[in-house]
Amino acid sequence: MKKLKRQWELEKQRCQSCGMPRCFDPKGGGTEADGSISKEFCSFCYDSGKFKEPELQLSQMQQRARMLLRKRNQPWYIRAYMAHRITTLSRWRKK
Repeated sequence: MKKLKRQWELEKQRCQSCGMPRCFDPKGGGTEADGSISKEFCSFCYDSGKFKEPELQLSQMQQRARMLLRKRNQPWYIRAYMAHRITTLSRWRKK
């Protein structure tokens, strides 16, 4: 049960745009318009209350994730899984 709870906590701490765990963000997260740290997005995706690349499409974000994981020598099934997981993040969910 402890392991499941820990996993749930880690999942809540992912950037809701790129899926990166925010604990790996050197700035601790993006910033809101008032300068406070965002509880949803990392500093690579979000700054001053808006996305750094507002025109970015889901398919482009998935491709970035695949390329990053390829550079890190992750197997194809990990790359495919993480690209699919991006669709579950709040920025990309169908409204």
